[in-house]
Amino acid sequence: MAGGELAVLALIGLFAGLIGGLLGIGGSIIMIPAMTEVLGPDQHLYQAAAMIVNFFVVVPAVIQHVRARAIAWGTVARLLPIGAAAVIGGVAISELRFFAGSGEAYLRGLFGLFLLLISVSDLYRLFRSEPAASCEESVRRPGWRFAAAIAVPAGLVAGLLGVGGGILAVPLQRRFLAVPIRQAIANSAALIIATSLIGATCKNYAYVVHHEGSLRSFGLAAVLIPTAAVGSWIGSRLTHTLPRRTVRTAFLIVLLVAAVRLIYHAALAVPK
Repeated sequence: MAGGELAVLALIGLFAGLIGGLLGIGGSIIMIPAMTEVLGPDQHLYQAAAMIVNFFVVVPAVIQHVRARAIAWGTVARLLPIGAAAVIGGVAISELRFFAGSGEAYLRGLFGLFLLLISVSDLYRLFRSEPAASCEESVRRPGWRFAAAIAVPAGLVAGLLGVGGGILAVPLQRRFLAVPIRQAIANSAALIIATSLIGATCKNYAYVVHHEGSLRSFGLAAVLIPTAAVGSWIGSRLTHTLPRRTVRTAFLIVLLVAAVRLIYHAALAVPK
């Protein structure tokens, strides 16, 4: 890998960590489209690498959230076992023969569609006033039905697409538990510590088995981790101080551009 590519990957890690720590979503949603642009398409490789990096993105974030006493541990404990099972299921789906070989383009297109859906949904929420949650709502332990409504889609998407899962866990907590946005971000980061570790183990095992013992994902992760961890440390501190509308607007622009490009290039690469 050339020196210029290493420098660009380090910058990708920094930006992904910053956004991931700030919004409680891990860093894959930035890393995977960016690596596709810099290194060319290889969705399974990038997902395997990004799932490793996600763990190192959320650890510094969780430390910051613990210091701010923002994590509702009862909620996290209820979400965790369901999310762990769902992320394993998501990885298994991503390794189906349908997504192998040239079918990787379908997985890349699916990732682009997911980004587009999240962008549109977040754009709607950005300009929609939401009622503030009460103190009682912010600390209540969710029932298993609500926990499943949050953890199952977040875990499945995390395993299938290699994302942290917070991109769904944060808004779903707002929807079903009415927790404050900063606490939803903190809870999501704590959840991702476990699901990213489980997902990374499953995905990288599958990648090594199905790609002739290749360890390329670990090499990519080693380049991304140092700057991603620094970015996450900064971003998670800003979570509790920075006005969020400007940050979310910039983030939406990035997501929309990445979504359109991924969908376009995936459409060109779809097996005829």
